[in-house]
Formats: sequence, structure tokens, C-alpha cells
Amino acid sequence: MTHHQPQIDTSPSVSDEIRKTTCYMCACRCGINVHMKAQPDGKMKVAYIEGNRDHPVNKGVLCAKGSAGIMQVNAPSRLRAPLKRVGPRGSGEFEEICWDEALDIAQGWLEPIRRNNPEKLAFFTGRDQSQSFTSFWAQGFGTPNYAAHGGFCSVNMAAAGIYTMGGAFWEFGQPDWDRTKLFMIFGVAEDHDSNPIKMGLAKLKARGAKVIGVNPIRSGYNAIADEWVGITPGTDGLLILALIHELMKAGKVDLDYLARLTNAPVLVNGDAKSPDHGLFLKDDHGKPLVIDRNTGKPAPFDRQGIKPDLAATYRKAGVTHRPVFHLMADRYLDPRYAPEAVADRCGISAIRIKRLAAEIARVAFDEAIEIDQPWTDFRGERHEKMTGRPVSFHAMRGISAHSNGFQTARALHVLQILLGTVEVPGGFRFKPPYPKPPSAHPKPHCKVTPGGPLDGPHLGFVDGPDDLALKDDGTPARIDKAFTWENPMSAHGLMHMVISNAHAGDPYKIDTLFLYMANMSWNSSMNTGGVAKMLTDTDKNGDYVIPRIIYSDAYSSEMVAYADLILPDTTYLERHDCISLLDRPISEADAVADAIRWPVVEPDRDVRGFQSVLVDLGARLKLPGFVNEDGSARYKDYADYIVNHQRRPGIGPLAGWRVGEKGPQGGRGEPNEAQLDSYIANGGFWVEHVPTEAAFYKPWNMAYQTWAVEKGFYDAPRPYIFQLYVEPMRKFQLAAEGHGLRQPPDHLRERIKATLDPLPIWYPPFEDGHVDPVEYPIHALTQRPMAMYHSWGGQNAWLRQIHGHNPLYIPTGLWAENGFTDGDWAEVTSTHGSITVPVALMDALNANTVWTWNAIGKRKGAWALDKDAPEATKGFLLNHLIHELLPPKGDGLRWANSDPVTGQAAWFDLRVKIRKVPAPAESHPVLPELKSPVGKGPDSLEWKVGK
Repeated sequence: MTHHQPQIDTSPSVSDEIRKTTCYMCACRCGINVHMKAQPDGKMKVAYIEGNRDHPVNKGVLCAKGSAGIMQVNAPSRLRAPLKRVGPRGSGEFEEICWDEALDIAQGWLEPIRRNNPEKLAFFTGRDQSQSFTSFWAQGFGTPNYAAHGGFCSVNMAAAGIYTMGGAFWEFGQPDWDRTKLFMIFGVAEDHDSNPIKMGLAKLKARGAKVIGVNPIRSGYNAIADEWVGITPGTDGLLILALIHELMKAGKVDLDYLARLTNAPVLVNGDAKSPDHGLFLKDDHGKPLVIDRNTGKPAPFDRQGIKPDLAATYRKAGVTHRPVFHLMADRYLDPRYAPEAVADRCGISAIRIKRLAAEIARVAFDEAIEIDQPWTDFRGERHEKMTGRPVSFHAMRGISAHSNGFQTARALHVLQILLGTVEVPGGFRFKPPYPKPPSAHPKPHCKVTPGGPLDGPHLGFVDGPDDLALKDDGTPARIDKAFTWENPMSAHGLMHMVISNAHAGDPYKIDTLFLYMANMSWNSSMNTGGVAKMLTDTDKNGDYVIPRIIYSDAYSSEMVAYADLILPDTTYLERHDCISLLDRPISEADAVADAIRWPVVEPDRDVRGFQSVLVDLGARLKLPGFVNEDGSARYKDYADYIVNHQRRPGIGPLAGWRVGEKGPQGGRGEPNEAQLDSYIANGGFWVEHVPTEAAFYKPWNMAYQTWAVEKGFYDAPRPYIFQLYVEPMRKFQLAAEGHGLRQPPDHLRERIKATLDPLPIWYPPFEDGHVDPVEYPIHALTQRPMAMYHSWGGQNAWLRQIHGHNPLYIPTGLWAENGFTDGDWAEVTSTHGSITVPVALMDALNANTVWTWNAIGKRKGAWALDKDAPEATKGFLLNHLIHELLPPKGDGLRWANSDPVTGQAAWFDLRVKIRKVPAPAESHPVLPELKSPVGKGPDSLEWKVGK
């Protein structure tokens, strides 16, 4: 009998049409193919989502979140129409209204504010990925009170990177995955940049490169690391400085790299009596000076032909000026940074610290890389090869969300630079349009003019006390107190302090709080219960202390119940978005790229994309940039803005397919009415590769600098040297020492002197000094799981099956000490509050640390979940234990629970105690159920698209 092989279609058609766009289930911004099926009524519905193999970010790889986007677009919790509060704030009682009425209400509230006191509007946005647009709107409105979520996420990492080397990890840069031989990650959870990191780790594993994970928790990337370093929370900076100590002691630093490409040879005033003590010696044009080895004389650092000297000192007018490298040697060779001195505090043995340093040194220097690629540096010197050191690092919120996070992040960047492994083959590489030094960014602006725009961008990078956002009387100009003596270098603002400051009227009262996609009454705020009370608190007249709250979200989140007016957003497949070079693009180290989202499906509800709503409000309020000279609306919607807005001549939100002299071009060019169509036809993205000669040494490589000007990253070449010593920080210290006209309040002088050191230092997390470490001996952390992203994933029908609730993970010793067994519960107490939660055993965990997944726990009545859903009965937040202010210390002051440099929320400084308790019916605290404006979703969520 003849055997016939059956013909099997291994790739059956699952759709009638494929529409390519950009995912929004996390911040990776992966390319996706959205498969559509035609319905009997002719409309198209989403049937399936897969990765786009042609996309530069994910190359077809897609995670559970991305695939589950279909459940997000069909979620029962989606808001259906604009809502006006009719019950008490917090009750969740609303009535649906039409858009005309909603916009009339918003206009009626905002118009008199803009006319009389623009600062009375506090406009803050969550992770919306359109911050160049929302900031432009706020600037036109005239309020100084604008920022996004970075202040409670990872501004320490971003700001430390910009001030030190012109960029940081993730959106600013990436490891050289193809050449790195030793990869070390610090404090990286699995939700950020997860697909590119997974793809990169796969490359490393395939090549036999070593991966070392430094994290109190061994999950995700740390679980597959070749070596796990279970460090004590908040001590990463101390470990890094011990590694620097060992490397400098052994002479394993790249002296040539330091001399040519950093401020290590720059001369620093050493006269303690001078008002310029600690500042750079500069020429008449303000350029820092070095000693030229050719002449032995001072010269500007960038003069053609000079050879900067790391060793020479210079004496002028009785003052000795020493190179930065001398100061670093004095500090980091001090025995206090020796492994033996830091081991107990870090929870890592001295022998192991020394071994880590030796391994880093061996790979960096004994396995150096050379590429036969000539290039010319900014001093005009031609180099025949590109030399690299195949050690790279990556870090995120784990080291950033501490009150010592800025200095810790700085220390890690300095470690990279000492090894000579930034912007070289095998090391850390910048993603265009980065690198950009602080001088390439704006400074913060805060001048308010009734009826007019703000005098410039809200956020930026200060160069010293003169750039602080202070009123003439020295009080904060911003409601969040960003860019003040409390947090001088707060480049992303302090969103977590807005509600508490507004409630306290400190520094002043506001009229309207306007939030977008920021779940500030739940998982995005410290002191969750307290914030809910602030939002509902009334004054002696019975009026709300925060008079008006406008909120926009796509879903019925916990924050919805606390707003007076809801402007319902679309889901990400139903609107236009712009992932812009002006904001947070999707570039890779070898290519510049940006992307769009577009409405692949039409909304079936009366909702509008928030950005288009802002365009409408901008026209109604006659904001500059949103109206023509005759007062008519300049843009009909956000898509029109994306295409036709120009931030400066030839530069718009999108860099692809702009109009040039010879047709469409990338980078600079005039607006192109067919631009969005070109993006859609290309899969939703534009990409252009970095020229080969410009691939490495970007801050100093004139081929890159020339190309960057062509693409519009900046208008003239901006080569610069890395700042191991950050002079602006010294300027704040000098003010605290009594120098200069702008002086800090007396109670902040010692803190500024201690924490704003221009060379990286380590100090204990602030909570360690405000609570009794004997009574509260345990560190408590959260991190985000790979299958969730902020709070919106916890309502997704598919993703809930992966993480339906979140236990508190307990290490083996604490588990045995408390007599826990499977199924037990614990009371967890901080100085601020107490929660009762289920526990689970985890061996791969720092011995003195407990942790849980963040944002899994939900409040009853939110997200269209059943009141008995596991997220609401077993899920919980550590936020209830964390206060936005540190505990009283007896000095009569309440200090912000934030980094003193940037103001980043110190989520991970939390100390607790635990004890076993009888299992309650559900996790505590139990808050009253919210009334849902969208009701409860069905018990079984299912639908079929097509046959």
C-alpha cells in the first residue's frame, strides 16, 4: 500500500487583513502585527496579535503582555463615555455626559485659571509616552506645574547618566550584545525593555559570555544569570565603590581613555578658603583647563593636538589646582571603601568582592577588542582602530528607587568610565539621539504670566543655584517643589508629592488637579490610604481642599472614583500615538528610529484619544501653538499635530519621510501630509542606520557629530567629555557653605553639603536613620513581573491567570524563625502602618529581605473586577506601609521620603517587621468597595472573531 504524506498547512490564514503598529503593553514599544477579521456588519475586529519580524526593536519576538493586548482592547473595564461626578468624591457615582458638555466643563474650569493664576493648575501625566506634546501644552497654558511619572520611577538613573556621561541605560543606551563578554546587571526587574534584554541575553548565552546579577531577589534575569549576588537593599553604591577601590588599587583603569575623553585631567581649585574651592579652572571663554603634556602648561580640554595630563598639578595666584583624577584617588583608595570595610553592610564577603573586581579587570583588559575602523576625534586626531573593553553593565529601578539612588547610579556610571567601556566595542553604547550632555538640554523654567505661556520648558538640567525654580521670595515656584533646595536636580519633577503638597497648601493652594493615566489613588502613590483621604478632604466650609480634579484614563481604575470630571481615553489600538525623537524613541545603538500607533480598530464607545482632547482644549483656551493668528484651531486632532507641528524649523514629532529638496528624507525637513501613511506602509516605524565610522565613540567622534546635525539631534556639533566630577553639584555645596547670593535655608545646609558631592559617594538610605533598625530589621521591596506592567495588566483576563494575586516572599531564615508553613499569613508593620498578607517561601532571596509583586492588588469595585476577585482579597500593596514623608526625627521637620538630589521617590528604603498571624478572610487593610461606573465584568469573558 502506497503511503501518501498528508499536506499540512503549517501557516493557516488567521485573518482577513494585517495591520502593523506599535505595542503599548509595556514600555518596550515592540512592533506588532494585528490580525483583523471582518464582521457581518463590515467592521473589522482584532483577532490575534503577533510580533513584527521586520521591526528594529523586537524583530518578531513578542511576550505574554504583547499577545494579551487583545484582552486589553476588549476589557470590560473600559470607560464608555465622559463622566461627571454626581455623588461624593470617592463614591464612584457618576453620570454619563456628552463630549461637548465635558469639554465645556473643562474649559469653564481652566479658562479663569489661565487668565488669572496659571500656577493654580497642576497638570501631571503618567507613562503616556507623549511627554514632548503634553509638556508643550502645559507650557502654552502657562503653569509651572507639569511633569510626568519619572519622578517616582527612575529619575535617579536618568539624571545621573545625563550629568555624568550624557545618557543612561535603557532608552538612552544598551550593551554591545554582539561583543560583550561579561555583562553585569544591577536592580533590573523584568518589565522594562524585556524583549530586547531577553534577546540580548540569548546572544550572550549562545556565545558563552558570563552574566552576573546583583539584586536582593533572584527572579527573572537574575534567575538565569551565571552568578547571583544577593546584595542587601540600598548598598549597591557601596559595593560599586569597593569595586572601584580594588580596580584603582590594582591599576586596572583605562588611563588613556580617562585622559582623552573625560574630565579626569581637568584642574580643580584646591583652596578651601576660596569662593571657587572645588570649581574647575577655566579660560576666558569658560572652557575647563587641563595640563598639556606637550608643553606642561594649562590648555582648554578640547584644543587640537593637546595631550591631557592626569598627574600634573598647577599653581596660580597662590592656589594649587589638582586634576579630578587626584581627587578620585584620594577618595576611593581610602580604606573605608576596601572590601573588608563594606562586606558586612553589603551582605557580600570581602573575598567575593575582590573576585568580582578581578574578573571585571581581567575581561576588560586581557580580552580587549580592536576593530579596524578609522575615526577622527573632536581634537582633530585620526585613529586607525576602535578599541573596546568587552564588559558592560545595565541597571534600573532597583538601584534608583532609594534615597541614595542618584549617587549610586553615578557610581555605576563612573565604574564604567574608569574601565573605558562606554561607547566602545563590547561596552555600553548610546542610542541616538543620545548622547546629549546637560548643556544640550534646556534648563527648568517657572516664570508665570497670567494669560500667557510659561517662559520656557518646565523640566531640564540645572547648572547651579541660579537655575532653581524659586520665586523672588525664595519659596518654591512649583507645587511639587522640584528644582528647589530640597531637591535641586529634580530633572523629572516629583509627581508623588503633588497631591500631599496641594492638600497641605505647601507651597501654595491649587485650583485644579489634572491627571492623565496616573493611578495616584492606588499603586502610583505612597501612603495610599492617606492620599485617598487627601483627595476627599473638605475644609471648614465643606468644600474640597483640592477643589477640582480632572482625570483621563481608558479604564475604570481606582483613581477614576476620585475625579470630578472623567475624559475617557481610547485603548492603544484605537488612537494615534507618536514615539518621537523629541521624547522617548525606539532607537538602537546602530540606528535611529521612531514609530507611531494608529487606529487599527475604531472605538465602539464614546471615547477620544487624550492627546486629541488636549488639542481641542488647547484651541478652546487659545493656547499659543494651538491656534492660528485669527484664533482658529491650528490642528484638527493629534494626528494633524504629529504631521504639521514643528518644534523648530525642519524638526517635528516624527523624523521619517519629511520633505527635502529631493523628496522624502529622514531627520530634518518640512512637514509631509503623507507622513503617517508612509509610516503605516512601512510597518509603523522609520529607521536609519548610523554610518559605520560613527558607530562608536559618539560623544567625541566627528563623523557621528556631523551625522547627528544632519539628522537634527542638535544644530551644531556638540562634542564633550564625560563628567566624573559633576561641577554643578559643587556649586550647590558652595552655596551651603555660605558662598553666593542665592542661599539655602539653614536647616538644609548640612544635608546639601553631605549629599551633593561632585564625586560619587555612598550614605545609608534615609529611612535607616529615621526608624529603629532593631525594631524594624527587615527590608521590604516590590518589583514588577514580566507579565504585568503598572496596574493595567492586573485586569487582563489572560495575564490574570499568570498573576492572580501576590504573596509576600520570605527568605528561608525568616521563614523558619517565624514558624511559617504553606498557606500562612503575616502581619507586616512599618512605622507608618500595617498590612496582613499571605506569605510564600523563597530560597533565592537576600536573607534579610521580603518582597512582593507590585500593582497586582486591586481595590474592590475597580477595573470591573468582582469584589471577591483574588486581586482584591489576596492581592495587596506595600504602598500602605510607605509614607511620602520620613518619620519624625525630633528636629521638628518632616523630610520628603525622596532622594535629596533629584527628589525620586525612595520606594525601596522601606523597613518592616513581620509576625505570623491567623489567616483572615482577606488581606488587610480592607477598604470600602468603590462603585464602578462601568459595572462588573462577566464571570466568563469570551468572544469569537470570525469563523
